[in-house]
Amino acid sequence: MSHPVVAGIDGSPESRVAGEWAAQEAELRGLPLRLVHAAEAPDPGSADLPVAFLWRQRGEDALRHAEADLAARHPRVTTSSVRVTDSAAAALLSASATAGLLVVGARGDGGFDGLAVGSTALEVARGASCPVVVVPGPGSPSAGRQEAEVAVGVGSGPVDESVLDFAFESAGLRGVRLRVVHAWALPGVPLSAAPMVPEEDRGAWEDQEVQRLSDALRGFTDRYPEVPVLHDVVLLHPAQALVHASQQAALLVLGRFSGPRAAERRLGPVAHAVLHHARCPVAVVPRT
Repeated sequence: MSHPVVAGIDGSPESRVAGEWAAQEAELRGLPLRLVHAAEAPDPGSADLPVAFLWRQRGEDALRHAEADLAARHPRVTTSSVRVTDSAAAALLSASATAGLLVVGARGDGGFDGLAVGSTALEVARGASCPVVVVPGPGSPSAGRQEAEVAVGVGSGPVDESVLDFAFESAGLRGVRLRVVHAWALPGVPLSAAPMVPEEDRGAWEDQEVQRLSDALRGFTDRYPEVPVLHDVVLLHPAQALVHASQQAALLVLGRFSGPRAAERRLGPVAHAVLHHARCPVAVVPRT
């Protein structure tokens, strides 16, 4: 990764936490940090024009303050900022074309609002050209977990190199363990009925899943020998397993459906659920 870390700033406490996380990540990776604030142009004929201008000024003041604050606290990071006349989602999606990593708060004021499905955070995670990290707001359980493990979700299909490379690299940079989470199910057996399957049969299937995961990771463990790996193979729904892993992780890494056209970029139901319920920052990495 050689392109800058980009963070969305709107003055909310959530965006300030995201900006700090982005600055730490930029310092860790030796990359510049670019802060982006977006505000749509006010309608000249609107009766709310004075309010719109005040809102715009508030955002610009927040951006200047964030840039000065982060530059002072992270002097080794080259920090810059840009104001964009556009919607927040459009501005960040455009910035993702030249970013190495895009960071956004899970919730925020105005443009960077992550309160519901279809919010800026979800739209950016779904459509960005680069990996996106969605950071929980202040007071989240992830505070102070910078030295904790990194977790990554691996499904039953072929492994994706871009997702696992990002996860292994993130763990290696932090000098921590990588937890590889693989949720599986007994063939033809609903998860609710799994406890009724004899333990010996469940154990045999689990051993096969562990071996498959070990085989799939062999190239990556060879490539990143300095990263300790924990295979976490669990008989759970994938979203439940990943949310559980997020409770003790500094970062949770997921893959995302990708493609050259925007319509081909989407979040699967597991990623969507995890973004809503994870207890740590979540990196959504486009699959190659």
